[in-house]
Amino acid sequence: MKDNKQLNETITQIKQQIDMLLSEPNVPRNVKSALDEAKKALESQEEYAMKASTATYKIDEISNDINLPPYARTVVWNILSLLESIKD
Repeated sequence: MKDNKQLNETITQIKQQIDMLLSEPNVPRNVKSALDEAKKALESQEEYAMKASTATYKIDEISNDINLPPYARTVVWNILSLLESIKD
């Protein structure tokens, strides 16, 4: 079980990766919208597992988007992996 400090560091890491994708011009608008919603979920006052579940749901929807550039898909999968580590 991770402590709050580790969980906060993981969430910060996820938000940095989301911000990187949000700044990419090649990432489709619908993907950016889902990433933005996921980021808002991570910034909410919910419990860590709830934040991670909500964010995972939002990001999972776009992880197989055919318009997602390959490098962005890799980052999305990495984000999903980090979110899974929070839920455990």
